[in-house]
Amino acid sequence: MKIRLAKILLGLVVLGCIVSAQSPRDCASITAALEQRLDAQRRLLMDWAGLIRYGSENTELPHPAPSEDRVVFLGDEITEYWGRGDAKFFPGKPWLNRGIKGQTTPQMLVRFRQDVIALKPKVVVILAGANDLASVTGPITQGMMAENIMSITELAKANGIRVVLASLTPVCDCFTKQTALRPHGKIIGINGWLKEYAAQSGAVYLDYYSAMAEGRNLKKELTGDGLLPNDAGYAVMAPLAEQAIAQALGKK
Repeated sequence: MKIRLAKILLGLVVLGCIVSAQSPRDCASITAALEQRLDAQRRLLMDWAGLIRYGSENTELPHPAPSEDRVVFLGDEITEYWGRGDAKFFPGKPWLNRGIKGQTTPQMLVRFRQDVIALKPKVVVILAGANDLASVTGPITQGMMAENIMSITELAKANGIRVVLASLTPVCDCFTKQTALRPHGKIIGINGWLKEYAAQSGAVYLDYYSAMAEGRNLKKELTGDGLLPNDAGYAVMAPLAEQAIAQALGKK
């Protein structure tokens, strides 16, 4: 029923844009947001936490050797799309990408045992919260989001996994309207909490934001839509992630 209603709403929005003669940019932004929500609803009905996404890969993955510095990157589409372009995902390193488009922190918490703990990494890099802000899977408070990240961190530590907490990356309205769903001020506020909690919990804070922001906006040259990093964006993120992982491993 929700998917049917979303399709009807999407059609009405497109029709409304045509009738009201709104700018193509505004219409594209609204339509993209609704399409994202429709896609999320489809996936929620089939597999709410995304447990089937990496199930087969996880099963076929051998346990790491004691000397192997296995790392798991847990996150949403910003993590999942890392490596799909020319900016490859850490070639030659035993590092695993476990990002899923559209995911929020409660979904990552549910799949944490399967997609992280069971893989026996030494370090987990967590990049989460942007879709919580956008209410992709429904309303959620920043307090609830924080509790989910705290639970993930505590699960990791209880299983001997060192934690790297990544800042949310900035957004911009360079191409489509992004700040309506992910306001600058809220991103900055969450990053402040992440940094503070990392210090309190003994995790490493990975500051993508400072390197990617110009003022409060994502640098235009680092993105193609104002939200997702492009190859240049991932090229900025990669050495920062490597430094944070080295710090977590005590190799810095």
